[in-house]
Amino acid sequence: MVKELTDDTFEAATSKGVSLTDFWATWCGPCRMQSPVVEQLDEEIGDKVSFGKVDVDQNTKVASEFGIMSIPTLLIKKDGQVVDTLIGYHPKEQIQAKLEQYL
Repeated sequence: MVKELTDDTFEAATSKGVSLTDFWATWCGPCRMQSPVVEQLDEEIGDKVSFGKVDVDQNTKVASEFGIMSIPTLLIKKDGQVVDTLIGYHPKEQIQAKLEQYL
Protein backbone atom coordinates (compact mmCIF):
# COMPACT_ATOMS: atom_id res chain seq x y z
CA MET A 1 0.00 0.00 0.00
CA VAL A 2 1.44 3.36 -1.05
CA LYS A 3 1.65 5.65 2.00
CA GLU A 4 -0.12 9.03 2.02
CA LEU A 5 2.59 11.51 3.03
CA THR A 6 2.11 15.04 4.33
CA ASP A 7 4.27 18.10 4.97
CA ASP A 8 4.81 16.69 8.48
CA THR A 9 5.60 13.06 7.61
CA PHE A 10 7.51 13.41 4.31
CA GLU A 11 11.02 13.93 5.69
CA ALA A 12 10.92 11.00 8.14
CA ALA A 13 9.32 8.68 5.58
CA THR A 14 11.98 9.36 2.92
CA SER A 15 15.13 9.69 5.02
CA LYS A 16 16.40 6.07 4.83
CA GLY A 17 16.95 3.72 1.92
CA VAL A 18 15.45 4.26 -1.53
CA SER A 19 12.09 6.00 -1.73
CA LEU A 20 9.81 7.12 -4.54
CA THR A 21 7.26 9.85 -3.85
CA ASP A 22 4.44 10.57 -6.30
CA PHE A 23 3.44 14.26 -6.19
CA TRP A 24 -0.13 14.44 -7.50
CA ALA A 25 -3.54 16.14 -7.24
CA THR A 26 -7.10 14.83 -7.51
CA TRP A 27 -7.91 17.02 -10.54
CA CYS A 28 -4.86 15.89 -12.56
CA GLY A 29 -5.62 13.41 -15.37
CA PRO A 30 -2.05 12.14 -15.93
CA CYS A 31 -1.76 11.69 -12.13
CA ARG A 32 -4.74 9.34 -12.22
CA MET A 33 -2.91 7.32 -14.90
CA GLN A 34 0.37 7.31 -12.94
CA SER A 35 -1.13 6.25 -9.61
CA PRO A 36 -1.97 2.60 -10.54
CA VAL A 37 1.56 2.19 -11.96
CA VAL A 38 3.07 3.32 -8.64
CA GLU A 39 0.68 0.97 -6.76
CA GLN A 40 1.78 -1.94 -8.96
CA LEU A 41 5.48 -1.20 -8.36
CA ASP A 42 4.79 -1.01 -4.62
CA GLU A 43 3.28 -4.51 -4.74
CA GLU A 44 6.22 -5.88 -6.73
CA ILE A 45 9.26 -4.18 -5.15
CA GLY A 46 7.83 -2.54 -2.01
CA ASP A 47 10.22 -4.61 0.09
CA LYS A 48 13.21 -2.76 -1.47
CA VAL A 49 11.73 0.68 -2.16
CA SER A 50 9.44 2.76 0.04
CA PHE A 51 6.55 4.28 -1.97
CA GLY A 52 4.60 7.35 -0.94
CA LYS A 53 2.37 10.01 -2.43
CA VAL A 54 1.86 13.67 -1.64
CA ASP A 55 -1.27 15.60 -2.61
CA VAL A 56 0.21 18.95 -3.69
CA ASP A 57 -3.02 20.84 -2.95
CA GLN A 58 -3.02 19.68 0.68
CA ASN A 59 0.77 19.80 1.24
CA THR A 60 2.13 22.96 -0.35
CA LYS A 61 5.20 23.21 1.91
CA VAL A 62 6.93 20.02 0.77
CA ALA A 63 5.91 20.58 -2.88
CA SER A 64 7.44 24.07 -2.93
CA GLU A 65 10.51 22.93 -0.98
CA PHE A 66 11.35 20.55 -3.84
CA GLY A 67 10.27 22.95 -6.60
CA ILE A 68 7.41 20.78 -7.83
CA MET A 69 5.89 22.82 -10.69
CA SER A 70 4.33 20.10 -12.86
CA ILE A 71 2.47 16.99 -11.79
CA PRO A 72 2.74 14.11 -11.70
CA THR A 73 6.32 14.38 -10.49
CA LEU A 74 8.07 11.30 -9.11
CA LEU A 75 10.86 12.16 -6.70
CA ILE A 76 13.44 9.44 -5.99
CA LYS A 77 15.53 9.79 -2.83
CA LYS A 78 18.31 7.62 -1.48
CA ASP A 79 19.14 7.98 2.21
CA GLY A 80 17.39 11.35 2.33
CA GLN A 81 19.06 12.86 -0.76
CA VAL A 82 17.18 13.50 -4.02
CA VAL A 83 18.87 11.38 -6.69
CA ASP A 84 16.32 11.61 -9.52
CA THR A 85 13.14 13.35 -10.62
CA LEU A 86 10.68 12.13 -13.25
CA ILE A 87 8.16 14.69 -14.50
CA GLY A 88 4.97 13.66 -16.29
CA TYR A 89 3.55 10.18 -16.83
CA HIS A 90 6.09 7.32 -17.01
CA PRO A 91 5.45 3.64 -17.77
CA LYS A 92 6.23 1.01 -15.13
CA GLU A 93 9.33 -0.38 -16.90
CA GLN A 94 10.93 3.06 -17.09
CA ILE A 95 10.34 3.80 -13.39
CA GLN A 96 11.54 0.36 -12.36
CA ALA A 97 14.76 0.74 -14.39
CA LYS A 98 15.42 4.12 -12.73
CA LEU A 99 14.83 2.69 -9.23
CA GLU A 100 17.14 -0.28 -9.86
CA GLN A 101 20.02 2.15 -10.46
CA TYR A 102 19.81 3.14 -6.78
CA LEU A 103 19.24 -0.24 -5.12
